[in-house]
Amino acid sequence: MRCSAGSGSAAARGSAVNAARPSGTTYDAVLFDLFTALLDSEPLWREVAGSAAAGATWREESSRLAYAAGRYRPFVETIAQAARLAGVPPTLAAELVRGMGEQLGPWPEAPGVLRKLGERVRIGVVTNCSEELGQHAAGRVGVDFDTVVTAEAAGAYKPRPEPYRLALDRLGVQPSRALFVAGSPADITGARGAGMYVCWHNRLRLPLGEREPPLAQLDSLDQLLALASSASVEPPMFNSGSTE
Repeated sequence: MRCSAGSGSAAARGSAVNAARPSGTTYDAVLFDLFTALLDSEPLWREVAGSAAAGATWREESSRLAYAAGRYRPFVETIAQAARLAGVPPTLAAELVRGMGEQLGPWPEAPGVLRKLGERVRIGVVTNCSEELGQHAAGRVGVDFDTVVTAEAAGAYKPRPEPYRLALDRLGVQPSRALFVAGSPADITGARGAGMYVCWHNRLRLPLGEREPPLAQLDSLDQLLALASSASVEPPMFNSGSTE
């Protein structure tokens, strides 16, 4: 896996980017959510939980707890707590985490799209999990990433800005020169808060809710190549708000 340490504080400015579609030159980097935008993880939650309903509730509770956690806490503890809230035996948390690192597969078009994209720009992952799991799971996409940033490495879970900023810093890329491919509505808000342009790979057809729309909603990563071929030569608009 191709990973770089990067330098400087490329993501030190700005906290919110507008949703106007950019035009002009190319992005310098495209970053991805992992367990929804690139990997098809829903069947594993269903399988380990024992039913589609239990798996969906468990996953929702896990996301809610991670989003509300602030500073990083061990991922398996978050999953176990979510299991209890969802009525799933918390002892299954270790089985789920193991499966996330060993069994998941990418969306069918993902490897080919990312290989083509990696010929043009730097690519990376920003994911809400432990360092060990993030590295193993990213490897299952089947491509070389320039960086894989986990919540554990950043010390905080998305949608806090620290994970996004760490990825940008490692790549040495300004947030206004990066596109983030979100896997959830909260990811849209978080990545935009870090100063990036955002699109949403909404394979699961989730509702956006009251959030500001991303640049685009994609039902396939095949659409990403055209979207990523244009970006603003001028920096996006920032405001003084904060997602922290």
